[in-house]
Amino acid sequence: MTIRNILVPVAALALFGVLWELLVWVNGWPNYVMASPSDLPPAYARYWELFIVMGWQTLWRTVVGLVLAIVVGVLLGMVMGFSKLMRDALYPLLVGFNAIPKATLVPIVALLFVGQHNFNTVMIAFLISFFPIAVSVSIGLSTLEPEYRDILRSLGASKTTIFWKIALPKTLPEFFGALKVAVTLAFIGTNLMEIVSPHGRGLGALFDSGKTNSDYPLMFAVLIALALMGIVLYYVVVALEKIFAGWAERSPSY
Repeated sequence: MTIRNILVPVAALALFGVLWELLVWVNGWPNYVMASPSDLPPAYARYWELFIVMGWQTLWRTVVGLVLAIVVGVLLGMVMGFSKLMRDALYPLLVGFNAIPKATLVPIVALLFVGQHNFNTVMIAFLISFFPIAVSVSIGLSTLEPEYRDILRSLGASKTTIFWKIALPKTLPEFFGALKVAVTLAFIGTNLMEIVSPHGRGLGALFDSGKTNSDYPLMFAVLIALALMGIVLYYVVVALEKIFAGWAERSPSY
């Protein structure tokens, strides 16, 4: 990673903060209408212990839900990618399920598993993030050029060898592209459960507390904390992509 790769995102975030501050200042909004970036440091200083504890609660449950989504999504994608019959059977089910607003699933899951707060939160994070992974893996495998399969089969390669040597590497760029989307979706799922079905855990609960007490700087501080956690996890995925699928990255022409 070059200095440019670090400075450009940091500069973009700084510019966003400046524009946000100017927007609030120009419109003369009080912090109970729109908090500005300058209102956030006092909120972090006042509630820093809660941010650490609840931020960790949100993070680990999001990561567990994401890992579960990766496992299930890859398995489903492999089934659909290698079998046209299963692809035709499962695609409508997956699309229909993904079309259901996940906020409507939160009370259903909460009622099914009463008191299982961690399980419920991980489940919603998983349910909202596995779809793009399954679809990307399925597309990557189903579009594998038949010539590669025929050549390897003529050389005596088994289906397992074809998968590990050709199919899996070809699918990695699509997989990591979908994983970048799934990271943000997993955070959305976690916070949906924390806010819609409050149980006093996670940044969603801290946001809900700020809303109840009309502490708008705290609410915006929670939103920015969630955004930063999502950015960090996104760049973890980017680093893994460079390690395992760096060969697929095209150098810019400028």
